Amino acid sequence: MAYAYLLHSSVFKLSFFSTDASFSGTPPSYAYDADRAEEQRRHHDMMPYIDDSPSSSPHLSSKSRGSRDTLSSGSLESTKSSEPDLEKGLEMRKWVLSGILASEETYLSHLEALLLPMKPLKAAATTSQPVLTSQQIETIFFKVPELYEIHKEFYDGLFPRVQQWSHQQRVGDLFQKLASQLGVYRAFVDNYEVAMETAEKCCQANAQFAEISENLKARNTKDSKDQTTKNSLETLLYKPVDRVTRSTLVLHDLLKHTPASHPDHPLLQDALRISQNFLSSINEEITPRRQSMTVKKGEHRQLLKDSFMVELVEGARKLRHVFLFTDLFLCAKLKKQLGGKSQQYDCKWYIPLTDLSFQTVDESEAVPNIPLVPDEELDAMKIKISQMKNDIQREKGSKVIERLKKKLSEQESLLLLMSPNMAFRVHNRNGKSYTFLISSDYERAEWRENIREQQKKCFKSFSLTSVELQMLTNSCVKLQTVHNIPLTINKEDDESPGLYGFLNVIVHSATGFKQSTNLYCTLEVDSFGYFVNKAKTRVYRDTTEPNWNEEFEIELEGSQTLRILCYEKCYNKTKLTKDDGEITDRIMGKGQIQLDPQVLQDKDWQRTVISMNGVEVKLSVKFTSREFSLKRMPSRKQTGVFGVKIAIVTKRERSKVPYIVRQCVEEIERRGMEEVGIYRVSGVATDIQALKAAFDVNNKDVSVMMSEMDVNAIAGTLKLYFRELPEPLFTDELYPNFAEGIALSDPVAKESCMLNLLLSLPEPNLVTFLFLLDHLKRVAERESINKMSLHNLATVFGPTLLRPSEKDSKIPANPTQPITMTDSWSLEVMSQVQVLLYFLQLETIPTPDSKRQSILFSTEV
Repeated sequence: MAYAYLLHSSVFKLSFFSTDASFSGTPPSYAYDADRAEEQRRHHDMMPYIDDSPSSSPHLSSKSRGSRDTLSSGSLESTKSSEPDLEKGLEMRKWVLSGILASEETYLSHLEALLLPMKPLKAAATTSQPVLTSQQIETIFFKVPELYEIHKEFYDGLFPRVQQWSHQQRVGDLFQKLASQLGVYRAFVDNYEVAMETAEKCCQANAQFAEISENLKARNTKDSKDQTTKNSLETLLYKPVDRVTRSTLVLHDLLKHTPASHPDHPLLQDALRISQNFLSSINEEITPRRQSMTVKKGEHRQLLKDSFMVELVEGARKLRHVFLFTDLFLCAKLKKQLGGKSQQYDCKWYIPLTDLSFQTVDESEAVPNIPLVPDEELDAMKIKISQMKNDIQREKGSKVIERLKKKLSEQESLLLLMSPNMAFRVHNRNGKSYTFLISSDYERAEWRENIREQQKKCFKSFSLTSVELQMLTNSCVKLQTVHNIPLTINKEDDESPGLYGFLNVIVHSATGFKQSTNLYCTLEVDSFGYFVNKAKTRVYRDTTEPNWNEEFEIELEGSQTLRILCYEKCYNKTKLTKDDGEITDRIMGKGQIQLDPQVLQDKDWQRTVISMNGVEVKLSVKFTSREFSLKRMPSRKQTGVFGVKIAIVTKRERSKVPYIVRQCVEEIERRGMEEVGIYRVSGVATDIQALKAAFDVNNKDVSVMMSEMDVNAIAGTLKLYFRELPEPLFTDELYPNFAEGIALSDPVAKESCMLNLLLSLPEPNLVTFLFLLDHLKRVAERESINKMSLHNLATVFGPTLLRPSEKDSKIPANPTQPITMTDSWSLEVMSQVQVLLYFLQLETIPTPDSKRQSILFSTEV
């Protein structure tokens, strides 16, 4: 029927779910943007998947109840809430309704824009020179007048009730009536494909109508210089299609903040039931087609090393299983399982080791462009993964567990595929080059070392017959040492889930270097299955025994391994070999230690020595578990600034923004705006403590001291100030509301809610935040140099400015396993990042009485 278009549109399917369904991951937006939707459709079509096998889109809805609700940091069990929670919930209900009202006004303006050309087109249809026939007009604009009347009546009924608001105000009857009129949407949806085809044909046949259809004007509902916005007919006709999918999202948000005892609760439940049944009747459940993998014993072949790696093939990412044999390097694809067949490999290519090099044959050969996935998308994947892990824990023993595990496997596979961005290139003597993407310099160095070591024993080139190649590929099944894709879903139940918290690392010194050189170290930890560079020491010049004695604080998210790499800083770039088309410093050694929860449990410093290729590096590590890190210790010295309430500091200083914040920002803007990784790269802990003491004792004379400090130490001091506030900048009281507001699905409701919450902050907190916000935006303007995007800055500052109080944290007060916790923390941290990112991405934040100007220009003491 006319559902053909809808059933093949990933954007339309996104918001449909059956009666028992809920969303996995970030809920879809209520509003629709045609360009974004088209981009999503293209992204859906082009997304590379593991083994190139067909698969359901990661954006499609899940039937796992609770996924979306947990993301909203709320609970559906409103009857069990305490009085303060009930009050907050009712306040959120008002904000949600205000957002719905604003969204309705926007929707009505879109319907008006569609109705505007109808009258002149109908009038022209009765003349001798019609633009369209009456039948064409009826087909293209089918049911639009009726939809306008339905929503105009709903808006006119809702507006006065929101204006005269009280916690007992009833609106359920309006939503119930709106849901009962969804039949008009069914008629519109049935006709939608025909309407679009008719409109397209009419545009091709009539230039005047083509001009009209590209220049429909919708009035703006907000104050703006432009009173109207230009829209195409195609965009506006999709608005009702998008709107019908919103009915359940709106009702979910509203019902969640309506107590079971409220008179609206049964009416909203009924409206939700009607909406869900309506959507279920026109949407089809999609069965994921990804096939599971099994292992079978195979034939014989000696093997030195194997690993899963991402290969870049014509700009697309493909997961490969790479095998290093004694005489060749083989790249294979793990075949999908069909008809009960066992695991099999398909050889993509191989290179005899005598023919393999890491240096391009043609020095002018361009390094392939690596398609980077935005951090925002990677974080969205992490949110889905953390949510699914929580669902699996909650649903243990139920029938849905296998389906949840399958979805988790797909999402983790996608993250594994999209996260690496460091090139590892191998070249065949015949001129063919291949590019892999890995997440760490550690793996790249390890593969190069293994290959080069084995190449010393290989002397002959050769080629394999098709039969020999088939036998070799078959042998991979038996010989493989890495049997499963490295996903947490493939781990044994008794394996450690990793550490969640903060790891303090002191890099003391190193010995064993044969000649004086310029040396520095980097630290990496694993997170969500791949490694991330977390810290870097300063360069110790012209020495064989560097003494760094630098301390770093590293956040852990399910981490199990700490890696350290020691580099020679090469100032003379002409001496370097050109590996992979890049110019880098030379790795002098690398090593790693396992982060054992039992060893780190006692919270004392643990000294260790890491041996690496004859070099020894001395470290000390100390772990602070997540629940302990939540504790904020107020300062006993109210004369200082660290650990003292921000209102006390600003009142004492007679300033709008604390002196320490202004001084640090001024110094960073003077000489740190182009520092790579500013705010992300850890400063030296001893320098930070010295600055902290100076600000606490005599903050007037600290500027001279700052001018001589490494700028990363100044950035670290600013972060430490905010982290040690007795109460986070966004306050304990408002934090739960910010966490719920950022999870709202309707962008209009979200903006209304988030701005209202922001302006509810105490004035010193608000003024200081807006001052910091402007600074961070200026930092992000230099992203091309400092590599700090808005998202990177939100990742650094989000958990510092927004943290739950101990009583509101999802982490149990007395956990049975204080170190190895669930992924609830990851969800909480990502929510904090999303809140700050939201404000960073707003072009302007309206404040009453031109407060913003006074904030930025009246900060003197």
